[in-house]
Amino acid sequence: MDEALRAIAEPRRRAILRLVARDELAAGEIAAAFDVSRPAISQHLTVLKQAGLLTERRDGTRRLYRARPEGLAAVRAMLDELWASSLDVARRLAEGEPGREARAG
Repeated sequence: MDEALRAIAEPRRRAILRLVARDELAAGEIAAAFDVSRPAISQHLTVLKQAGLLTERRDGTRRLYRARPEGLAAVRAMLDELWASSLDVARRLAEGEPGREARAG
């Protein structure tokens, strides 16, 4: 999960994931969506692939990329857990219940 978090910390990588979330795209199509060099996009694709967030398929000379939803499963589970905890804290505050710290002391 740490590798996935590091990979998605970069805004362009998140944008790449959004591009390939629904459609399989060639590296050139992905690069065309950005105002950076193709080698820079290639490096981003490599990082995302190594983090398990993308799949790569060869079709002749083209490399096609698609997001791997299961690659983000651990990240999503962690965020869901944090969200649930935050909602519980907000509920306790709204209802005037003491937090764990107050109950323990």
